Amino acid sequence: MWQELLRSVRRLSDGELAERVKELATRERGTMVLLVAHLAELDTRDVHLRAGHGSLFAYCRDVLALSEQEAYNRIAVARAVRRFPVILELLEGGALNVTTVRLLAPHLTAENHRAVLDSALGKTKLQVEEIVATLLPRPDVPSFVRKLPVPRAPLSQLKASPHPPLAPLPPPPKRPTAEVIPLSPDRYKMQVTIGGDTLEKLRLAKDLLRHAVPSGDEAAILDRALTALLTDLAQTKFAAAERPRPSAGTATASRHIPADVKRTVWLRDLGRCAYVGTNGRRCGERGFLEFHHIHPYALGGEATPRNIQLRCRAHNAYESRLCYGREGPELVPERVRETERPRLPSIDSG
Repeated sequence: MWQELLRSVRRLSDGELAERVKELATRERGTMVLLVAHLAELDTRDVHLRAGHGSLFAYCRDVLALSEQEAYNRIAVARAVRRFPVILELLEGGALNVTTVRLLAPHLTAENHRAVLDSALGKTKLQVEEIVATLLPRPDVPSFVRKLPVPRAPLSQLKASPHPPLAPLPPPPKRPTAEVIPLSPDRYKMQVTIGGDTLEKLRLAKDLLRHAVPSGDEAAILDRALTALLTDLAQTKFAAAERPRPSAGTATASRHIPADVKRTVWLRDLGRCAYVGTNGRRCGERGFLEFHHIHPYALGGEATPRNIQLRCRAHNAYESRLCYGREGPELVPERVRETERPRLPSIDSG
């Protein structure tokens, strides 16, 4: 099927090919506009939360199979569209693209949006960035000089070829300093540049761990080092110095979560949201984490490692709405029968 499609495309004249490409681009813009409009509505509902995703971004990436950049751009545009629906018209006509709108969205107001959008019509990304710099000037960056290795020409360019060379592709986005590449299930390659002092620390660790890691395997040493670091960070982040204030009058249960419980939960859940959706998918978000009572505190839940899990802010708020409604826990009766207590999804606390 696809081979036949490619053959049929090759049979088109230059004019026919150009017209076909324009037609397909127009269709694609129309489909993209429809997607953005639907995302704008989806963003106002809890669909992605019920599916076990901590954000609409994760939902677009994992369920809609959008790339991270596509998901980021389309969500930003969808949120801008809710404020200024005229953007949909400009996108459909091709006067603006999603990258342009994403760059301009944080700077659009009810007063300036029409003028700013008009100034960006047909502009390149660099020209749009210049518009943004006008709207929000930033200070000069400090100057510095850095020596880089001399790039080597690819071997394919050194070999003679009877065919004219193709135009080079633009360089790929820069990867972070530590490059992590999946090799097989639960196995990864990590490449990082370190300094001489760091290398000496690694060698010293290998010497000191010779009895426990006779092979001197760097991966095993790195795992032990990170485990110790996480324990130390948890000790610092959730210091034992924090203490609950004593209640006035009769002693009652406290909402306060002890520092040792926070450390235990944070390490057990590996610093990730532990919400599990109705489809069995764990959220796993790492940002804006909060401590969540599986059995709600207002209904008698205790601050124990078994009853506490990490939640991203979105899922913690979502489960609160499931339990208390949008009014919040303040309106929950002081005593609730066991049969009225909600059953919320959770993971095995181990």
